[in-house]
This record gives sequence, C-alpha cells and structure tokens, in this order.
Amino acid sequence: MASINTSYLNPETVILIGIPGLEHVQFWIGFPFLAVCLVALLGNIVLLIIIPTEHSLHRPMYIFLAGLAATDIGLCAAIAPKMLAIFWFRSCSMAFDTCLAQLFFIHALQCMESGILLAMAFDRYVAICDPLRHTSILTSSILCRMIVIVAIRATVLVGLLPILIKRLHVFHSIVIAHSYCEHMAVVKLAAEDAQVNKACGLFVGFTILGFDMIFILISYILIFQAVFHLRQKEARLKAFNTCTAHIFVFLEFYILAFFSFFSHCFGHVAPPTHILLSTIYLLVPPALNPIVYGVKNKVIHKRVAQIFLLSHISHQ
Repeated sequence: MASINTSYLNPETVILIGIPGLEHVQFWIGFPFLAVCLVALLGNIVLLIIIPTEHSLHRPMYIFLAGLAATDIGLCAAIAPKMLAIFWFRSCSMAFDTCLAQLFFIHALQCMESGILLAMAFDRYVAICDPLRHTSILTSSILCRMIVIVAIRATVLVGLLPILIKRLHVFHSIVIAHSYCEHMAVVKLAAEDAQVNKACGLFVGFTILGFDMIFILISYILIFQAVFHLRQKEARLKAFNTCTAHIFVFLEFYILAFFSFFSHCFGHVAPPTHILLSTIYLLVPPALNPIVYGVKNKVIHKRVAQIFLLSHISHQ
C-alpha cells in the first residue's frame, strides 16, 4: 500500500474500529447483539420452514413474509460475524474489496426489505379495498414478478455505490469509524472529490426508501378510508387488525432507517449514538418481525408451539 503525504493510494485493506468512544465496553456490547442475532436467525428460519409447509399460509401476505425472512437472515449474516469479531477479538482489518462487498449486500438487502414492505402494503390495500378481486389480482405469477422486480431494483441501484467508490483512488484514511462498511462512512474517507458518490447515495436512498415510504403511506390512507366507511364496528376492527403487524414492522423499519440515513448525511449526532442506532436498525427489525407475525397469526403461533413441543419431547 503506497502512501502520499498521509494519504493512501488504492488501499488494499481498511480498519473498522467498531463503536468509537465505546471501545472499552465493546466486548460486553457484543453479547446483547449476539442474542438479537440468534433470535433473528431462529425466528426467520422457523418462518421459512412453516410458511412453505403450511397450506393455509400460501397467501400473498405470507409469501412476502417469507421473502422478508430471507432478507433478514441475509442481513444478519452480512453484518454480525465481522461485527462480533471486532467486538470480541479486535479483528478490525478487512480487505477493501470485501468491505465493498459487505456494503453492497447490507444496503441491497435493506432496499429489498423496503420493497417487500411496499408489496405487503399493496396486498393489504387490495385485500381490504377490493377483496373480491384479491386472488385474481395477486396471482402466483404476479407475486413472482413483484419479488423479482424488488430484487433487480435493489441490485442495480445499490450496485452503483461500490462501482463509484472503486473510481476513487486516494483516501486520507483507511480507518472506518463504524462496526460495518456503511456507504457514507467509506465515502467520507476519500481525499478526492466524492460529490458524485454522495449524490448517488442520496439518489438511491430517496429513489428506494423515499418512493416506497410514500406509496406505503398512500396505501394506508386509502385503507383507513375504506375501513372507516364500514358500518359495523366489528368489521372495522377485524379489517384494521389484519394490518397491525405490517404497520408495526413498517414503522420500526422506516423510523430507524431515516434517522440513520439523515444523521449520517446532515446531522451532528454523536458517533457512538449514531453507530449504535444504525446497528440496532439493522439487527432489531429482523428479530422483531417473526415475533410480531408469530404473535398475530394463530397458525404460525400454533406451528411454532408444535415444533418446540416435539423438540422437547424428542429430548426426553
């Protein structure tokens, strides 16, 4: 690695320091993060086992939920191993190309999750506002196309970010003050003009997260209008109850996402606070999603109980 006046030319490695200012307690912080990751992995793997095998769950909402579970497992796999290695073993070094690969997978999976939440909102809109045509609109082929479009959109747009970073050659530092390779954290290391990278990051964020959030909000405005026009109170409660799990998941995802995004781009939030919250944003929703849907859906709740009961009996 060549250096030019304290700058680095085409660095081969970067250094992730974890949570700046909290290095002395990172070892202990790793344990709750490990617990959250294990809950997320276990919960989402159980969902991926139950949904394909339970015929009553072969409906659009639960097919999208299976897609959400797959992206959540991918997020945990992309972030947790290196983060825990930093916290517990001080294994801070990472190849530059590996860092870019982690950056791509984390942000692409985030964008896929956002797209799946939009698809789930559309499913709720059709189910409540046009229930008689629900099955004819959301056919198996349409579901597959929606999932493929979500994946392609995320892959193409997020794929621009590491490609544009590769065009940068001179960096004033190789130390990333973060627990994983986040796009803006890497771009800020550049000693060259990185305005194109910053603009592209904003474009991808607003094109995907902004677009999805706006249309999810529009879907729920229309849903609430339809629900409040129902005459019977029981019918209104039943219709609203079908949306509560998705509303909770939607709020937790976008509130944390936009706080992390704007605090890194424009804010003056203390680095330890920002990094803790951005890591929580990546790890907590994957742990909460299967719990929320497991509690709300009686079929999933019953099957989970059966799985653990059979496991308990087999060990006796």
